Formats: sequence, C-alpha cells, structure tokens
Amino acid sequence: MTYGPAEFQAALDVSQETMERLEAFRRLLAEWSERINLIGPKELELFWPRHALDSAQLLRFAPEAKKWVDLGSGAGFPALVLACFLKDRPGASVHMVEATGKKARFLRAVADELALPAKVFNCRIEAFQAGEGPYDVVTARALAPLNRLIPYAKPILDRGAIGLFPKGANLDAELAAAKDVLDGGAYRADVLESLSDPRGRIVRITKAR
Repeated sequence: MTYGPAEFQAALDVSQETMERLEAFRRLLAEWSERINLIGPKELELFWPRHALDSAQLLRFAPEAKKWVDLGSGAGFPALVLACFLKDRPGASVHMVEATGKKARFLRAVADELALPAKVFNCRIEAFQAGEGPYDVVTARALAPLNRLIPYAKPILDRGAIGLFPKGANLDAELAAAKDVLDGGAYRADVLESLSDPRGRIVRITKAR
C-alpha cells in the first residue's frame, strides 16, 4: 500500500494549511537535492511515511512545547517539519544547528519562503552550547549514537529541556554504550514507541531530579 500525503494527513489529523507548508517543503527539498547533497531520489519517495511521519510524531511526546532546538538539522528533519506544524502556535520557535554552509543555506531558504518560526545557526554543535535557551525540547535525527549525542545536548538538557531522539533497531547497543554518559543516574532514558517504524523507537532523555 502506498503511503502519501492523504494517509499522512488522516493519520495525524493535519490541517490543510500545515499540509500545504509540508508539500512546499517537499518541493524545495527535491529542487535543492538536485544541486547539493541533501537527500537521494529513493529517500525523497519516502518523504511522507519515513521522514515527515518520523519527524511529526515527536509533537505527541511534547504537545505543550513551544521552543525547540534541533542539532545537526541537515535536510530539515525533524526541524522543518516541526516548524510547519508550529507556525500557527503563538510564541513557538524552532532553532536549527547545522555546521555545513550549503545545508544551512537550504534550511534558511525554506524557512524564509514558508515564513516559518525558525532560525538557523550555521556553526558546530560544540560552539552552539546552550544557544538561545532555555529550550523545551532538544532533538536530533541520524546525527550520532547516544553516547555522543547526550554530551552534545548536555548544555541544553541541563537547562531543563527534554531530549527526543528517534532511533533505529540497534537502540539496545546504543543504550549499553551510553551507560557512562547517562552518568550513573544523572539522566533518565525512556524508550517510546515509534509511529513510523515498528523497529524504531524514540528515546526521551530527561535530567534526573
């Protein structure tokens, strides 16, 4: 069965305005991907079932969150998808951290064209530190394993954000490798089900009380 925009809209009860923004994002992603290395044609075909759904589902784990930051935003997942959803929420913003200049330009171009509540920081994550926090949520998708990801996010987590990190089938190995980084109980890791992949999971990281 094909999974396209109609299935996505029905599954998440998405407004028509948000769907139009997502369609425009997909179009710009296809155009830019012909010029710079953002996403391959096969991955573009999976925009709705894999990339958009994988990104949008994070909203259900932090429904009240307004201030998001995405580390290593790349082609805009989950950041630009989140910004498409959050555009109509007063006070919402999505900050994107991307070290590669070409990718940062793409992210800015989409945010500007769609008038999204988004801001791009073209720098390394280590230089970003806690950015313009405090943030409600920090995200990252396909950036690094947890034992490297948690230290990247630490300055943001330590100011009260929760971490929401989509992960794949090798999560158990990642959690085992991250034991030291979870710092003997300083952070708590909860494993949540993924809507987009039966083998995938969302890892929620919170600072222990």
